[in-house]
Amino acid sequence: MRQINLGKSGLIAPEIALGCMRMRDLSVEDACGVLRAALDSGMNFFDHADIYRSPQGVAEEIFGRAVKQMGLPRNAITIQTKCGIHRVGHPQKVMAYEFTTKHIMDGVEGSLKRLQTDYVDLFALHRPDTLMEPEEVAEIFETLYAAGKVRYFGVSNFTPGQMELIQKYTGHKLIVNQLQFSLVHTGMIDAGFNANTRRPGSIDHDGGILDYCRLKDVTIQAWTPFRAAVSTGGTFLDHPDYPELGAKLGALAEQYDVSREAIAAAWILRHPAQIQVIIGSMNPERIQRIAKAAEIRLTHAEWYELYLAAGNTLP
Repeated sequence: MRQINLGKSGLIAPEIALGCMRMRDLSVEDACGVLRAALDSGMNFFDHADIYRSPQGVAEEIFGRAVKQMGLPRNAITIQTKCGIHRVGHPQKVMAYEFTTKHIMDGVEGSLKRLQTDYVDLFALHRPDTLMEPEEVAEIFETLYAAGKVRYFGVSNFTPGQMELIQKYTGHKLIVNQLQFSLVHTGMIDAGFNANTRRPGSIDHDGGILDYCRLKDVTIQAWTPFRAAVSTGGTFLDHPDYPELGAKLGALAEQYDVSREAIAAAWILRHPAQIQVIIGSMNPERIQRIAKAAEIRLTHAEWYELYLAAGNTLP
Protein backbone atom coordinates (compact mmCIF):
# COMPACT_ATOMS: atom_id res chain seq x y z
CA MET A 1 0.00 0.00 0.00
CA ARG A 2 1.19 3.51 -0.73
CA GLN A 3 2.66 5.36 2.22
CA ILE A 4 2.33 9.01 3.20
CA ASN A 5 4.40 11.23 5.46
CA LEU A 6 1.94 12.51 8.06
CA GLY A 7 2.29 16.27 8.28
CA LYS A 8 5.76 15.92 6.74
CA SER A 9 6.84 14.93 10.24
CA GLY A 10 8.70 11.76 9.32
CA LEU A 11 5.91 9.56 10.71
CA ILE A 12 5.21 7.31 7.72
CA ALA A 13 1.79 5.68 7.49
CA PRO A 14 -0.40 3.87 4.95
CA GLU A 15 -2.88 6.06 3.10
CA ILE A 16 -5.71 3.84 4.37
CA ALA A 17 -5.91 3.20 8.12
CA LEU A 18 -8.22 1.22 10.36
CA GLY A 19 -10.48 3.06 12.81
CA CYS A 20 -11.16 0.80 15.78
CA MET A 21 -14.34 2.28 17.26
CA ARG A 22 -16.40 -0.83 16.49
CA MET A 23 -13.85 -3.21 17.96
CA ARG A 24 -15.72 -3.09 21.27
CA ASP A 25 -18.30 -5.43 19.74
CA LEU A 26 -15.72 -8.15 19.01
CA SER A 27 -14.17 -10.98 20.95
CA VAL A 28 -10.39 -10.91 21.23
CA GLU A 29 -10.20 -13.78 18.73
CA ASP A 30 -12.32 -11.90 16.19
CA ALA A 31 -10.24 -8.77 16.76
CA CYS A 32 -7.15 -10.80 15.91
CA GLY A 33 -8.77 -11.74 12.61
CA VAL A 34 -9.48 -8.09 11.86
CA LEU A 35 -5.90 -7.09 12.65
CA ARG A 36 -4.52 -9.85 10.43
CA ALA A 37 -6.69 -8.70 7.52
CA ALA A 38 -5.60 -5.10 8.01
CA LEU A 39 -1.91 -5.95 8.26
CA ASP A 40 -2.07 -8.31 5.28
CA SER A 41 -3.60 -5.41 3.31
CA GLY A 42 -0.84 -3.01 4.29
CA MET A 43 -2.78 -1.18 7.02
CA ASN A 44 -0.55 -0.99 10.07
CA PHE A 45 -2.00 2.32 11.35
CA PHE A 46 -4.79 2.02 13.93
CA ASP A 47 -6.97 4.89 15.14
CA HIS A 48 -8.51 4.85 18.64
CA ALA A 49 -10.13 7.16 21.17
CA ASP A 50 -10.71 6.74 24.87
CA ILE A 51 -14.47 7.06 24.32
CA TYR A 52 -14.69 4.30 21.65
CA ARG A 53 -17.31 3.20 22.60
CA SER A 54 -19.49 3.07 25.68
CA PRO A 55 -18.45 1.65 28.11
CA GLN A 56 -15.49 3.96 27.78
CA GLY A 57 -12.32 2.49 26.36
CA VAL A 58 -13.49 -1.05 25.63
CA ALA A 59 -12.28 -0.93 22.03
CA GLU A 60 -8.77 -0.02 23.15
CA GLU A 61 -8.75 -2.84 25.68
CA ILE A 62 -9.77 -5.47 23.12
CA PHE A 63 -7.20 -4.13 20.66
CA GLY A 64 -4.44 -4.31 23.27
CA ARG A 65 -5.33 -7.86 24.20
CA ALA A 66 -5.45 -8.90 20.53
CA VAL A 67 -2.03 -7.38 19.80
CA LYS A 68 -0.57 -9.21 22.78
CA GLN A 69 -2.20 -12.51 21.81
CA MET A 70 -0.82 -12.19 18.27
CA GLY A 71 2.65 -11.37 19.56
CA LEU A 72 2.95 -8.30 17.34
CA PRO A 73 6.13 -6.28 17.91
CA ARG A 74 5.28 -2.74 19.00
CA ASN A 75 7.28 -1.25 16.13
CA ALA A 76 5.21 -3.24 13.62
CA ILE A 77 2.14 -1.08 14.24
CA THR A 78 1.37 2.62 14.52
CA ILE A 79 -1.19 3.62 17.15
CA GLN A 80 -3.14 6.85 17.30
CA THR A 81 -5.57 7.67 20.07
CA LYS A 82 -7.67 10.68 21.03
CA CYS A 83 -9.34 12.09 24.11
CA GLY A 84 -11.38 15.11 25.15
CA ILE A 85 -14.96 13.83 24.89
CA HIS A 86 -16.70 12.56 27.99
CA ARG A 87 -19.95 12.65 29.90
CA VAL A 88 -20.59 14.76 32.98
CA GLY A 89 -23.35 15.39 35.52
CA HIS A 90 -25.23 13.16 37.89
CA PRO A 91 -26.09 10.82 36.34
CA GLN A 92 -23.49 11.25 33.61
CA LYS A 93 -25.69 12.02 30.63
CA VAL A 94 -24.42 15.38 29.40
CA MET A 95 -21.81 15.29 26.64
CA ALA A 96 -18.87 17.60 27.28
CA TYR A 97 -15.45 18.39 25.83
CA GLU A 98 -12.50 18.97 28.16
CA PHE A 99 -8.82 19.72 27.64
CA THR A 100 -7.75 20.25 31.24
CA THR A 101 -4.49 18.81 32.49
CA LYS A 102 -6.21 16.19 34.62
CA HIS A 103 -8.61 15.04 31.89
CA ILE A 104 -5.96 14.70 29.20
CA MET A 105 -3.38 13.11 31.44
CA ASP A 106 -5.92 10.65 32.83
CA GLY A 107 -7.13 9.98 29.28
CA VAL A 108 -3.67 9.20 27.92
CA GLU A 109 -2.70 7.08 30.93
CA GLY A 110 -5.94 5.13 30.61
CA SER A 111 -5.40 4.56 26.90
CA LEU A 112 -1.83 3.37 27.42
CA LYS A 113 -2.99 0.89 30.04
CA ARG A 114 -5.83 -0.47 27.90
CA LEU A 115 -3.67 -0.62 24.76
CA GLN A 116 -0.89 -2.35 26.76
CA THR A 117 1.79 -0.05 25.41
CA ASP A 118 4.26 2.45 26.86
CA TYR A 119 3.56 5.08 24.20
CA VAL A 120 1.27 6.08 21.37
CA ASP A 121 2.72 7.28 18.10
CA LEU A 122 0.14 10.02 17.71
CA PHE A 123 -2.24 11.67 20.19
CA ALA A 124 -5.06 13.96 19.05
CA LEU A 125 -7.48 16.29 20.80
CA HIS A 126 -10.85 14.85 19.85
CA ARG A 127 -13.24 17.82 19.52
CA PRO A 128 -12.68 21.53 20.21
CA ASP A 129 -13.24 22.63 23.79
CA THR A 130 -14.13 26.32 23.83
CA LEU A 131 -12.99 26.47 27.47
CA MET A 132 -9.52 25.29 26.43
CA GLU A 133 -6.53 27.16 27.82
CA PRO A 134 -3.95 26.84 25.01
CA GLU A 135 -1.03 27.45 27.37
CA GLU A 136 -2.23 24.52 29.47
CA VAL A 137 -2.54 22.29 26.42
CA ALA A 138 0.99 23.22 25.33
CA GLU A 139 2.33 22.27 28.75
CA ILE A 140 0.49 18.95 28.62
CA PHE A 141 1.97 18.19 25.20
CA GLU A 142 5.47 18.86 26.46
CA THR A 143 4.95 16.70 29.55
CA LEU A 144 3.67 13.77 27.50
CA TYR A 145 6.44 14.11 24.93
CA ALA A 146 9.22 14.44 27.51
CA ALA A 147 7.93 11.33 29.30
CA GLY A 148 8.07 9.36 26.05
CA LYS A 149 4.35 8.65 26.16
CA VAL A 150 3.41 10.51 22.94
CA ARG A 151 5.60 11.01 19.88
CA TYR A 152 3.43 13.27 17.71
CA PHE A 153 0.33 15.41 18.19
CA GLY A 154 -2.77 16.29 16.21
CA VAL A 155 -6.40 17.33 16.44
CA SER A 156 -9.79 16.21 15.23
CA ASN A 157 -12.64 18.39 13.92
CA PHE A 158 -10.71 21.64 14.49
CA THR A 159 -10.93 24.90 12.50
CA PRO A 160 -7.81 26.76 11.29
CA GLY A 161 -8.20 29.36 14.04
CA GLN A 162 -8.42 26.74 16.75
CA MET A 163 -5.30 25.04 15.43
CA GLU A 164 -3.43 28.35 15.24
CA LEU A 165 -4.37 29.10 18.84
CA ILE A 166 -2.68 25.89 20.02
CA GLN A 167 0.32 26.33 17.74
CA LYS A 168 0.94 29.81 19.16
CA TYR A 169 1.94 28.24 22.48
CA THR A 170 3.63 24.98 21.56
CA GLY A 171 6.62 23.97 19.50
CA HIS A 172 5.04 20.58 18.83
CA LYS A 173 3.57 20.72 15.34
CA LEU A 174 0.02 19.48 14.87
CA ILE A 175 0.51 16.94 12.10
CA VAL A 176 -3.06 15.70 11.51
CA ASN A 177 -6.63 16.97 11.63
CA GLN A 178 -9.27 14.24 11.51
CA LEU A 179 -12.31 15.54 9.62
CA GLN A 180 -15.47 14.06 8.18
CA PHE A 181 -15.14 13.82 4.40
CA SER A 182 -16.75 11.60 1.79
CA LEU A 183 -18.71 11.70 -1.45
CA VAL A 184 -21.82 12.80 0.45
CA HIS A 185 -20.06 15.03 3.00
CA THR A 186 -18.12 17.48 0.86
CA GLY A 187 -18.32 20.73 2.81
CA MET A 188 -14.58 21.31 2.87
CA ILE A 189 -14.43 21.50 -0.94
CA ASP A 190 -17.86 22.92 -1.81
CA ALA A 191 -17.10 26.47 -0.72
CA GLY A 192 -14.02 26.56 -2.92
CA PHE A 193 -16.04 25.53 -5.96
CA ASN A 194 -18.69 28.16 -5.28
CA ALA A 195 -16.47 31.12 -4.51
CA ASN A 196 -17.90 34.47 -5.60
CA THR A 197 -21.44 33.14 -5.99
CA ARG A 198 -24.64 33.38 -3.96
CA ARG A 199 -25.22 29.65 -4.09
CA PRO A 200 -25.74 27.74 -0.80
CA GLY A 201 -22.50 25.88 -1.41
CA SER A 202 -20.55 29.13 -1.19
CA ILE A 203 -21.01 29.24 2.59
CA ASP A 204 -17.73 28.43 4.28
CA HIS A 205 -18.53 26.55 7.47
CA ASP A 206 -15.00 25.60 8.53
CA GLY A 207 -12.71 28.52 7.71
CA GLY A 208 -11.13 26.97 4.63
CA ILE A 209 -9.76 24.02 6.57
CA LEU A 210 -8.70 22.04 3.49
CA ASP A 211 -6.48 24.78 2.07
CA TYR A 212 -5.20 25.67 5.54
CA CYS A 213 -4.06 22.10 6.17
CA ARG A 214 -2.34 21.95 2.80
CA LEU A 215 -0.56 25.24 3.40
CA LYS A 216 0.54 24.18 6.88
CA ASP A 217 1.53 20.60 5.93
CA VAL A 218 -1.17 19.04 8.10
CA THR A 219 -2.50 15.67 6.95
CA ILE A 220 -6.29 15.42 6.86
CA GLN A 221 -7.66 12.10 8.05
CA ALA A 222 -11.09 11.42 6.53
CA TRP A 223 -13.48 9.72 8.95
CA THR A 224 -16.76 7.91 8.07
CA PRO A 225 -15.89 7.78 4.35
CA PHE A 226 -18.95 5.67 3.48
CA ARG A 227 -21.71 6.84 5.81
CA ALA A 228 -24.95 8.15 4.35
CA ALA A 229 -26.73 11.19 5.78
CA VAL A 230 -27.62 10.87 9.44
CA SER A 231 -31.33 10.92 8.59
CA THR A 232 -31.04 7.88 6.34
CA GLY A 233 -28.51 5.76 8.23
CA GLY A 234 -26.25 3.08 6.81
CA THR A 235 -23.83 3.70 3.96
CA PHE A 236 -24.43 5.46 0.66
CA LEU A 237 -22.83 2.64 -1.34
CA ASP A 238 -26.08 1.03 -2.44
CA HIS A 239 -28.61 3.18 -0.59
CA PRO A 240 -31.93 3.89 -2.34
CA ASP A 241 -31.57 7.60 -1.54
CA TYR A 242 -28.48 7.75 -3.78
CA PRO A 243 -29.49 5.96 -7.01
CA GLU A 244 -27.29 7.99 -9.37
CA LEU A 245 -24.26 7.66 -7.11
CA GLY A 246 -24.88 3.95 -6.66
CA ALA A 247 -25.03 3.45 -10.41
CA LYS A 248 -21.82 5.37 -11.00
CA LEU A 249 -20.00 3.56 -8.21
CA GLY A 250 -21.18 0.24 -9.64
CA ALA A 251 -20.01 1.09 -13.15
CA LEU A 252 -16.57 2.17 -12.00
CA ALA A 253 -16.27 -0.81 -9.68
CA GLU A 254 -16.87 -3.10 -12.64
CA GLN A 255 -14.46 -1.14 -14.82
CA TYR A 256 -11.63 -1.31 -12.27
CA ASP A 257 -12.58 -4.78 -10.99
CA VAL A 258 -12.87 -3.62 -7.39
CA SER A 259 -15.71 -3.05 -4.92
CA ARG A 260 -17.88 0.04 -4.57
CA GLU A 261 -16.18 0.75 -1.25
CA ALA A 262 -12.81 0.82 -3.00
CA ILE A 263 -14.08 3.34 -5.56
CA ALA A 264 -15.51 5.58 -2.82
CA ALA A 265 -12.20 5.46 -0.96
CA ALA A 266 -10.23 6.02 -4.17
CA TRP A 267 -12.27 9.18 -4.75
CA ILE A 268 -10.88 10.59 -1.49
CA LEU A 269 -7.35 9.37 -2.22
CA ARG A 270 -7.42 11.04 -5.65
CA HIS A 271 -7.34 14.49 -4.04
CA PRO A 272 -3.81 16.00 -4.17
CA ALA A 273 -3.99 16.90 -0.46
CA GLN A 274 -2.85 13.32 0.26
CA ILE A 275 -5.73 12.64 2.62
CA GLN A 276 -5.51 9.54 4.80
CA VAL A 277 -8.73 7.52 4.79
CA ILE A 278 -9.85 6.08 8.13
CA ILE A 279 -12.17 3.12 7.58
CA GLY A 280 -14.20 1.56 10.37
CA SER A 281 -15.09 -1.90 9.12
CA MET A 282 -14.58 -4.91 11.38
CA ASN A 283 -15.21 -7.32 8.50
CA PRO A 284 -11.89 -8.85 7.33
CA GLU A 285 -13.09 -9.43 3.78
CA ARG A 286 -14.42 -5.90 3.48
CA ILE A 287 -11.15 -4.48 4.80
CA GLN A 288 -9.29 -6.32 2.07
CA ARG A 289 -11.75 -5.06 -0.56
CA ILE A 290 -11.37 -1.45 0.54
CA ALA A 291 -7.57 -1.74 0.55
CA LYS A 292 -7.64 -2.15 -3.23
CA ALA A 293 -8.47 1.56 -3.45
CA ALA A 294 -4.76 2.19 -3.06
CA GLU A 295 -4.09 0.30 -6.28
CA ILE A 296 -6.17 2.52 -8.56
CA ARG A 297 -6.15 6.17 -9.52
CA LEU A 298 -9.37 7.67 -10.79
CA THR A 299 -9.16 9.98 -13.77
CA HIS A 300 -9.93 13.68 -13.49
CA ALA A 301 -13.23 13.13 -15.29
CA GLU A 302 -14.23 10.15 -13.12
CA TRP A 303 -13.61 12.15 -9.94
CA TYR A 304 -15.95 14.92 -11.08
CA GLU A 305 -18.54 12.46 -12.34
CA LEU A 306 -18.72 10.90 -8.88
CA TYR A 307 -18.91 14.30 -7.20
CA LEU A 308 -21.90 15.25 -9.35
CA ALA A 309 -23.54 11.82 -9.05
CA ALA A 310 -23.54 12.28 -5.28
CA GLY A 311 -25.94 15.19 -5.70
CA ASN A 312 -23.39 17.97 -5.68
CA THR A 313 -23.57 20.73 -8.27
CA LEU A 314 -21.10 23.12 -9.85
CA PRO A 315 -21.73 26.80 -10.65
